[in-house]
Amino acid sequence: MTSLAWQREGNPRKADPHATPSNTSADDAPVRIVPLPARTLQGEIRVPNDKSICHRALMLGGLASGRSIVHGLLNSADVLSTARCLRALGVGIEMVDEGTAIIDGRGEQGLAEPGDVLDAGNSGTTVRLLSGVLAGQDFYSVLTGDASLRRRPMARIAQPLAQMGATILGRDANRLLPLSIVGGNLRSIGYRLPVASAQVKSCILLAGLFAEGETTVEEPSATRDHTERMLSALGVPITWGGGIVRVRGRSVPSSFEISVPGDFSSAAFFLAAAAILPDSELVVHDVGVNPTRTGFLGLLRSMGADITMENERIVGGEPVADLRCRGSQLRGGMVQGEMVPSLIDELPVAAVVATQAEGQTVVRDAQELRVKESDRIRTIVVELSRLGARISETDDGFVVEGPTPLRGAYCHSYGDHRIAMSLAVAGLVASGDVTIDDPSCADVSFPGFFEALGNICREPPPFGRGSSPASADGIDDEV
Repeated sequence: MTSLAWQREGNPRKADPHATPSNTSADDAPVRIVPLPARTLQGEIRVPNDKSICHRALMLGGLASGRSIVHGLLNSADVLSTARCLRALGVGIEMVDEGTAIIDGRGEQGLAEPGDVLDAGNSGTTVRLLSGVLAGQDFYSVLTGDASLRRRPMARIAQPLAQMGATILGRDANRLLPLSIVGGNLRSIGYRLPVASAQVKSCILLAGLFAEGETTVEEPSATRDHTERMLSALGVPITWGGGIVRVRGRSVPSSFEISVPGDFSSAAFFLAAAAILPDSELVVHDVGVNPTRTGFLGLLRSMGADITMENERIVGGEPVADLRCRGSQLRGGMVQGEMVPSLIDELPVAAVVATQAEGQTVVRDAQELRVKESDRIRTIVVELSRLGARISETDDGFVVEGPTPLRGAYCHSYGDHRIAMSLAVAGLVASGDVTIDDPSCADVSFPGFFEALGNICREPPPFGRGSSPASADGIDDEV
C-alpha cells in the first residue's frame, strides 16, 4: 500500500526560488506536495542517468570530429540547457528515441559564433564547463542563466581563463553572470585551485584542449574525475593522480558511443530513506559508483547503514553497481576535510539522516554549500528546525543531535532541487504532513522524483526483519 500522498493547489504564480528564510511565506507557493509518513521502503528502482556525465558527453561529443551516440541521456532541465547552448553553437543534437542522443561534432575550431546570448538556465555545470570551451574559440559569446545562477560566483573561472589569454568580462568585476567571452590563441598554464571544484577543474581542462603546450591543474582535495576519465577514453593525452591533472593542448577528442550509468546523487535520497526507515530493503540498480562521487556511501556505512554493492562492473570507463540498502540503527558521524568534495551534493540529505541517528553528527569544511543553488547550510538548518530537528548552523557546516522525532510543517525548497528532495525524505519519518513548496525544482536533476519515491513506500510487514521466528528461519527473505 502506497503511503505517500500528493496535494497540489494554488495559483499560477511561481514561488521565488531565491527567497531567504526571513522573507519566504506560504503565499509564495502555488504548488504543494505533501509526503505522508511512510513506514518502510521496499522494492527495486532505477534512478535517472548521471547528470555530470551527460553534460560532459554532450560537450565532448560537440567537440569531437564525427558522430557520437549517447545512450541514457538525462531528460532534465540542466542537461537540456547544455544541449540548447551547444545547438546555438552549431552542434547537431538529435534525440532518436527515449534517452538516446546522436551528436554531430564540429571538431577543432568548428563551433559557430552564436547569434544570441547563451542561456544556461539553472545549470552551473553548463556555464562553467562551456566557458572553458568558449575560451578556446575565436569569436564572441555571452553566457547567462536564471536569477539563481546569476548570483553564483564566476570569478573562479574568469581568473584562470584570463590567465590563459581569453578576454572575460562580467558583472561585479567579473564575479557574476552574464559573462562575455572572446577567446582564441590560448596559452597553457599551471593552476592551483583555491577551492576544490570539479566544475572549475573541468573548465580549465577543456580550455587546455585549445592551448599550446600542457595545462596543469592542482586541486587541494580530490573532486569528481568524470572529465578526466572521458577525455582519456576519447584519446586525449591526459594524466591524473596525486591531486594533479595534466592535459596536452591541441587535442581533439574522438567520436564515441557511450551508455550513461545512474546518478549516485539521485540514488542518495533513496539510500538515505531506506537507511532510516525500519524494515526497509531497497535495491537501486545500475548506479555509477565512481569513488570520487560516493563519499555519502562511506558516511552511511560509518554510521551503521547496511549497504552492499552487487553486480559490480565497468561501463564506459565508469564503475557501476547495484546498491542494496536495508533499514538500520544508525549512529552519528563526522564529515570534514578531504571527504567533503566527494559528498558535497549529498550533505543536505545527510542532515536528514543525522536527525534519526543516535548521537551527534558534525559537518565541517563545507562552506562551498553556501554558494550552491541556495545557501544550503542555512536552508537545511532552517527547514529541518521547522520539523523539530535539533540542528545548529556553523560557518562551514552544521551540527545535528539525534535521534529526534520530526513533526509536520510547511517547508520551503528555495527553488533548490536538493533541498526539496531532502525535505521529502524527512517527510517520510515525520509524524504529520510535510508540505514542500515549489516541488517542480526537482526536475533540474530528477524528473518524476516524488512519484518514484511514492512507488516504493509500503506499510511494514507484520513482523520486522529478524524479529520473529519466521524471519529467523529465513522465510521472510523469500517474500
